[in-house]
Amino acid sequence: MRSTDSAGSVVVASAAMRRIEDELRQAARADAKVLITGESGVGKEVVARLIHKHSSRATKPFVAINCAGVPDSLLESELFGHVRGSFTGAYRDKPGLLEQAHGGTVFMDEVGEMSLRMQALLLRFLEDGDIYRVGSERRTATVNVRVVAATNRVLLDRIASNDFREDLYYRLNVIHLVIPPIRERREEIEPLLRHFIAMFSERYAIEVPELRPDVLQTCLDYGWPGNVREIKNVAERLIVRNHKGLLTIDDLPPGLASTVRGPQMAPPPAAVNVAPSTSVAFEVRPRPAAQELFERIVARRESFWTAVYTPFMSRDLTRDDVRAIIKAGLQHTRGNYKMLLELFNMEARDYKRFLNFLRKHQCHMPFQQFRSSEPIRPTAEPPVTLAG
Repeated sequence: MRSTDSAGSVVVASAAMRRIEDELRQAARADAKVLITGESGVGKEVVARLIHKHSSRATKPFVAINCAGVPDSLLESELFGHVRGSFTGAYRDKPGLLEQAHGGTVFMDEVGEMSLRMQALLLRFLEDGDIYRVGSERRTATVNVRVVAATNRVLLDRIASNDFREDLYYRLNVIHLVIPPIRERREEIEPLLRHFIAMFSERYAIEVPELRPDVLQTCLDYGWPGNVREIKNVAERLIVRNHKGLLTIDDLPPGLASTVRGPQMAPPPAAVNVAPSTSVAFEVRPRPAAQELFERIVARRESFWTAVYTPFMSRDLTRDDVRAIIKAGLQHTRGNYKMLLELFNMEARDYKRFLNFLRKHQCHMPFQQFRSSEPIRPTAEPPVTLAG
């Protein structure tokens, strides 16, 4: 096992990662564009930083931008810069990230989320390296940067649906690195977990706690849908919450701990009051975390954003938990996503944001399968199943 420093952490304990290590070192020796693909959290930015670190550009800037995290109206300015007066608030000329990275490497994460307009602008830049700042009709500069792009999307599917330019795909895909999910390289779960525990113990100035065998086995058996990022977050949680010097099952996040507790944690099927005249029942061995959260949302009127979204984004909930909650809600609304907003205590303006969240994290379900249910009645409605 080896770990990098501030550039990130990489564990080489499987044939897959040894192959990735060889490929990234070969990529570092060249100056060609690199496309890195893989699920969210597998460490695509770490690989990009390592390519830069081992390249001839290592002493020059490494600049990263998440293309999905910047609104399309601002992404052009972030990448290419702008001139004074080009838009409200543009009080001075400002160079973009591409100019700032001159001589170095630009890492463009989530490139598959770019709009078609931004894809066209990026393609023009890749042709000759010319920079046209927002508000300028002439070339501002010509820069020499290496572009490393990454996405968790299948770009060929995006091309087929006309959401991604085929010419841009082939321009970016000179060297293609595919990072496998952690469930396909389980040999690395234990060394990664121990590495992050040691790292956070040092950061918080505490002694490295002992990892009980049952805790380790639970982590080895877990699916880790959030991949390396989830392991890192769980390790930090374990260190922050632990004061005994011994890590136990109780220190694990609910979604992870439920994989070992399973039926022992689950209360018997019970009805949850949705309104004075209606109820929702849980059946078929519900997931404990999902059941508890569904009760909080429906019975205690807690918002989906606080009860589900926040813990999911902090990796305290699994994708299966979210799917189970969404399924229970759709059974109640007979597949109506707009009614689901009201049931989950969200505002009508949250509709697009809600659907985008579900689709991005593969939690969206076709409404048709729920339309055959009996209509919602004011009394004694059919039970809603929350399946695990």
